[in-house]
Amino acid sequence: MAKGDGLRLVLASASPARLALLRGAGFAPEVQVSGVDESVVVTDDAAELCLALARLKAQAVAAGQGQAAGRTLVLGCDSVLAFEGQILGKPDDAADATARWKAMRGRQGVLHTGHHLIDLGARADDSDAGKVAEGVGRTVVHFADVSDAEIAAYVASAEPLYVAGAFTIDGLGGAFVERIEGDHGNVVGLSLPLFRGLLSQVGLTVPQLWAGHGVS
Repeated sequence: MAKGDGLRLVLASASPARLALLRGAGFAPEVQVSGVDESVVVTDDAAELCLALARLKAQAVAAGQGQAAGRTLVLGCDSVLAFEGQILGKPDDAADATARWKAMRGRQGVLHTGHHLIDLGARADDSDAGKVAEGVGRTVVHFADVSDAEIAAYVASAEPLYVAGAFTIDGLGGAFVERIEGDHGNVVGLSLPLFRGLLSQVGLTVPQLWAGHGVS
């Protein structure tokens, strides 16, 4: 699909890490934040929670799309960390982030990222309109046995206050992750291989969305 065909990708997420990941992989998404109330989903299953939230984000942004030229895709994502029977989203505050790191150091958790893709088609009567595809990526994360001083410095940076599980792998927190089992991008917040599979389910390929060959 050439650039003139008007294929649009809308990312329903405020995460700069997800945006950077997509851009680095050749995509050029528009960003529209959903503003959904994440407290409406209550479950003790990490995969179910992140997928439900990804679905809500994508649906909220899809509902606000006007009659745009070309075919529009909306992608919603959400990440949570499953750690010793708990589901950890963003920490409440610095004290919460500190407590989490003191519990997680030297141990492991599973980072779950839900993905929900909605194909709005090119027109209301388009055969592609309304197609959806979704899935959950899972990556095991092994945390380093960091010191109290390292935890204090990391929390003081404020980075862990705004991310699921109170850590990043693509920022300052990367030094505190010893290794992972699974997809690195999934820990960042979006699994590119999983996204490829979702695109396939709505009849598209990754090269069709590469910048200069799809979205602009």
